[in-house]
Amino acid sequence: MQSFSDTLGQVYRAMMANKLRSFLTMFGIAWGVGSLLVLVGLGEGFRSGQHKQLESLGNDLVMQFNGTIPALANQHTGMRPYELTLGDEEAMRQLPELRAVTDEMNRNDLYEVSQWSNTSSHVMGTEPNYPVVRFIPMDQGRFLNDRDLAEHRRVAVLGSKAAQLLFPGRPLLGENITINDVGFTVIGSVQPIGHGNNDYDNQKVYLPITTMQELFAMKGDNIPRDALTSIQYQPTTKGEIDAAVNAVHRVIAKRHGFDPSLIDAFNEMNTIQDEKIIATIFNAMDVFLGGVGIVTLGLGAVGIINIMLVSVTERTREIGLLKAIGATKRSILAQFFWEGLLLTGISGGIGILVSWAFMWLLQQVLTGKMPGWDPPRLVPWSAALALGSLVLSGVAAGLYPASKAAALDPIEALRRE
Repeated sequence: MQSFSDTLGQVYRAMMANKLRSFLTMFGIAWGVGSLLVLVGLGEGFRSGQHKQLESLGNDLVMQFNGTIPALANQHTGMRPYELTLGDEEAMRQLPELRAVTDEMNRNDLYEVSQWSNTSSHVMGTEPNYPVVRFIPMDQGRFLNDRDLAEHRRVAVLGSKAAQLLFPGRPLLGENITINDVGFTVIGSVQPIGHGNNDYDNQKVYLPITTMQELFAMKGDNIPRDALTSIQYQPTTKGEIDAAVNAVHRVIAKRHGFDPSLIDAFNEMNTIQDEKIIATIFNAMDVFLGGVGIVTLGLGAVGIINIMLVSVTERTREIGLLKAIGATKRSILAQFFWEGLLLTGISGGIGILVSWAFMWLLQQVLTGKMPGWDPPRLVPWSAALALGSLVLSGVAAGLYPASKAAALDPIEALRRE
């Protein structure tokens, strides 16, 4: 009985007898596997990049801004503006549909000066729970606390770019700056948040909301003293946004005297809905790109089956001679089966290795260089899909030609030219 090592030896000699054909066949499979992994990796890179962009704002976040009330639904004439206030925020805190609520009051027309430099950053009043709702990774010192608000302290937390501009290469904790000639003590700084040229958040200077409204209240006709730029909140149940949004709409509409069904009256940004839309888009992209890769891999498998059938035809006399000297149908079947399986296995392994190396190289070169996009990475499910497809391809490529070879009559095989 022929041993497994003898079978592998015959397979190796058969592959070496047609080096170019074996190489081209294996190249087709390796290309198909690599295409599948790289295409899916690209899709996951886009998904990951967009997810990070949203995370830089905050998780599970809805930002409610000042709006305008239309006189009639779906009409944009005779619109009446309204400003969000601390009273609106306090009313929203009572809603059981919300787990966290915070505020913002922005001014972009204030001038900041340190002993080293000066700039005009985005000065913003807010509350101690702001880092709970938004993504605020501290670099040095601390963020605002309850006593800062209660005592109207003149303290400031600097965004990374504001810190760099006001204190270039110098210590900042405990140092003083002036904002429109009013003195403030720096108590902390924030790590970089934005990516690439998107550094709006890095230019912020955070003050207690009470101090901000006392010193730098919003200007304009009919603007309340406690007016805010926005109120931001998170729903009680993570990812379940409808009940929270509807409850907030009812509160704001009641306090500002309009019908909550006037959707055009609300100006808001919903990262939860954006996240779901992005997930849907990239799930579809994964299916499409994975399908393209599978088709490419399938074409390679068809090529192997074709090559194996040609190999059976070319070696008909050899098969007849082997069977005439005692080779069993099982040994002939095994030889051609293992030849097809090894061709797909080796070439598939090469495709996985090369695609992984290519994606690793892109990660080293491009990580952090393109906002909203991460370099492709090897996705476990796509690798598993490729391996499963390879097994099926190898079995199909080996089993059918092998059964054709094993079924040949030895006399007919020897007589065939």
